[in-house]
Amino acid sequence: NSVLFSEEGNKGYGPVFEEQPIDTIYPEESSDGQVSMNCRARAVPFPTYRWKLNNWDIDLTKERYSMVGGRLVINNPEKSRDAGKYVCVVSNVFGTVRSSEATLSFGYLDPFPPEERYEVKVREGVGAVLLCEPPYHYPDDLSYRWLLNEFPVFIALDKRRFVSQTNGNLYIANVEASDKGNYSCFVSSPSITKSVFSKFIPLIPQSDRAKVYPADIKVKFKDTYALLGQNVTLECFALGNPVPELRWSKYLEPLPASAEISMSGAVLKIFNIQYEDEGLYECEAENYKGKDKHQARVYVQAAPEWVEHINDTERDIGSDLYWPCVATGKPIPTIRWLKNGASFRKGELRMQSLTFDDAGMYQCIAENMHGIIYANAELKIVASPPTFEFNPMKKKILAAKGGRVIIECKPKAAPKPKFSWSKGTELLVNGSRIRIWDDGSLEIINVTKLDEGRYTCFAENNRGKANSTGVLEMTGKPQNFNSVQPDSVHLCSNSSRFSKDAVCHSSLIGVLMNKLGRHEHRNNTIKSNGELLIKNVQLRHAGRYMCTAQTIVDNSSASADLVVRGPPGPPGGIRIEEIRDTAVALTWSRGTDNHSPISKYTIQSKTFLSEEWKDAKTDPSDIEGNMESATVIDLIPWMEYEFRIIATNTLGTGEPSMPSPRIRTEGAPPNVAPSDVGGGGGSNRELTITWMPLSREYHYGNNFGYIVAFKPFGEKEWRRVTVTNPEIGRYVHKDESMPPSTQYQVKVKAFNNKGDGPFSLTAVIYSAQDAPTEIPTDVSVKVLSSSEMSVSWHHVTDKSVEGYQIRYWAAHDKEAAAQRVQVSNQEYSTKLENLKPNTRYHVDVSAFNSAGYGPPSSTIDVVTRKAPPSQRPRIISSVRSGSRYIITWDHVKAMSNESAVEGYKVLYRPDGQHEGKLFSTGKHTIEVPVPSDGEYVVEVRAHSEGGDGEVAQIKISG
Repeated sequence: NSVLFSEEGNKGYGPVFEEQPIDTIYPEESSDGQVSMNCRARAVPFPTYRWKLNNWDIDLTKERYSMVGGRLVINNPEKSRDAGKYVCVVSNVFGTVRSSEATLSFGYLDPFPPEERYEVKVREGVGAVLLCEPPYHYPDDLSYRWLLNEFPVFIALDKRRFVSQTNGNLYIANVEASDKGNYSCFVSSPSITKSVFSKFIPLIPQSDRAKVYPADIKVKFKDTYALLGQNVTLECFALGNPVPELRWSKYLEPLPASAEISMSGAVLKIFNIQYEDEGLYECEAENYKGKDKHQARVYVQAAPEWVEHINDTERDIGSDLYWPCVATGKPIPTIRWLKNGASFRKGELRMQSLTFDDAGMYQCIAENMHGIIYANAELKIVASPPTFEFNPMKKKILAAKGGRVIIECKPKAAPKPKFSWSKGTELLVNGSRIRIWDDGSLEIINVTKLDEGRYTCFAENNRGKANSTGVLEMTGKPQNFNSVQPDSVHLCSNSSRFSKDAVCHSSLIGVLMNKLGRHEHRNNTIKSNGELLIKNVQLRHAGRYMCTAQTIVDNSSASADLVVRGPPGPPGGIRIEEIRDTAVALTWSRGTDNHSPISKYTIQSKTFLSEEWKDAKTDPSDIEGNMESATVIDLIPWMEYEFRIIATNTLGTGEPSMPSPRIRTEGAPPNVAPSDVGGGGGSNRELTITWMPLSREYHYGNNFGYIVAFKPFGEKEWRRVTVTNPEIGRYVHKDESMPPSTQYQVKVKAFNNKGDGPFSLTAVIYSAQDAPTEIPTDVSVKVLSSSEMSVSWHHVTDKSVEGYQIRYWAAHDKEAAAQRVQVSNQEYSTKLENLKPNTRYHVDVSAFNSAGYGPPSSTIDVVTRKAPPSQRPRIISSVRSGSRYIITWDHVKAMSNESAVEGYKVLYRPDGQHEGKLFSTGKHTIEVPVPSDGEYVVEVRAHSEGGDGEVAQIKISG
């Protein structure tokens, strides 16, 4: 390998990852039949790929594995042999790198146990908890809802009812008579897109004289460890009568600005959690009978993140290397190293006297309990003979009599060469006036006329040798500056010119223009007459400049001030002095005016609604340049704001100040009414009211919700209900005495902890119509094959019917598992597909409308045909006879559980197309025409009352 690293200009490089494998969950019930782990890297020369499973090499010659580039495809994956940690290993001649580890796990969600659930009897007014007890599953990312009586009727959550997303249990603060029903826990796994539901739990409220019970917290959030930047959810819910109020707080601190309270107060969600959000959180539940409290701590930690990581590096052979690699995290990450994919060292990496064996691909790995990160880099070791091509010695070196001169010798070489010097033919050695430095430079002190001449530097290492020559000459001192001195300059234009005359010896080394304290080189031009030209002058160019005429022996200097006028600097020290609902008082300190008085200030604001800074309205509307306070007005109540200030003068607008601390304005009652109030429809004895929820900017305060008012048309008294979820725009009122299709007036207003807003315009809607009462007649079922049947019926006379529902289920299944197909009221029949062969099915038909389903028809029992023959015809000959081909095949014998063969279907089609000519025959042979052009495919399959069997095919040519 040493040749690869010693040649200058080598264009090859080691593997650099462009795509690495990621954690993957494969559903155990998936029909895909394969899973992929991706890996892609660029390298020159092209790399090779290997894969490891749990640190063992994968045998890629096995049929169950295939590789597409670096991507690993696992066919028919099985948990017992394929689950584990995968690593992609990529190599070429420059070295080897390992990808980050990726876990392949198998997701599953078992069904609930088949045992019936016990009924729950609870006295009215007492709290209840229905246990979900989810089945075995992986991963643990389930979401929970509860069904009431039938699918897909989910219970609506409100102030009185809560479903914990931690354990799935349903909590009812106090049971009412209307809670009677059958409840089922509905569990969904988003990772494998599967849902299951439990057996129904009957809840039977027991009539009792209403009693009151103190608040009793049953849902208690635990000590929580969160990762920096994550969203954290804390749950708290209490039983009690009346329903307890829930309040959240943080010990000795306000709640985080990013915290939101939802689910009628039962859920506190902290978005993008930061270290300062760590602390003790408290939930308090209270009703007039008593209160309860619960506390737990939130800890914030962090996965590793790079502070400084390694990059591709070249080093001379024999040199030393310190490669810094630093990561932050909580807990503090540990550092370890890989070289060419193998474990190398721990902690910091220092290497002395590098050799070719040190070259390769290095990986710095930082890890803690929350994660692992990789930084990859290539170390190339360079070796070359000395060369002066890139840095030759100066051809002419000037020195002053009695002075000191240093002649530099800096060839490019690896390893570092040894140096020697000669003057003419005389070899130089260290003495009282002459010294050869370690870097190759030659120093001469107390220079005399005899030191003039040709000096040669010789450099040699184990790769070769080289030399370079220059001439040393004597020179004199510069004279003083004449009467032309640099003048101080005030400007705001794009260029500045300092004029300077210097009378110097002809061998003057140079005229230097220095800005005291720093050196400016870009955009500067020093002319031959001593003028310094600065183009595109910026504020940073202001300061004192010194012109120096210099030789080796002596120098002479003069200085001048450059004053640059420009737009103001940023104001500082923004402070919030007073916060009201729609106004905030600000003070600030003035920034630099950059030699032009500040004429005005502009205040800008920003909220989470937009990333853009916008000019704010202020009092006074025009903020003059001598002011250092103002009030921002027309703000949104209970909204988080940041402010910044920009100063302006006659030369332009300056940079903005640093943003102020984020504040939240005080709350106020809402002043906007919900829009699009309407509704109607729904199930029997229901009044459905809908509206457009108000966006966050119109909430104006905490504990935001809606008051819904409704009454039958013509009555005087309005009935009111409260909806505490600000995101919901729907309320369903149930009343068994409500007449169907009755006209109601409805209106909605918003409220918060500061008061109520205005009502919306009154809308007119209708209560739900009755569900159909008629039964579809003349229902008939015709079996079409082993997997299909056709169902037909006569329509009912009810004009409100919107469609028909066909239910069907296998005789060995329970009715609750029935499949459902819905069609419009224009249909008289439909086809049922994907049925199981040779299976008895029950079928019924019912009418439905928006209010619900009517009674079903009588159940019809039918049996699907046996499955079609699974054996594929075996084509035994294909013989050309003139303009015809004669195709012959063996007879297909059906098995005992398959339909008998009734004949054969033959499809004659052009190769590459799906359409063709279809023949039917009861024989085992058929004649087809010779193709006039190209190839044709002849497909043969057995036909039975259960359907068509497997296909055999043969190609024929013209």
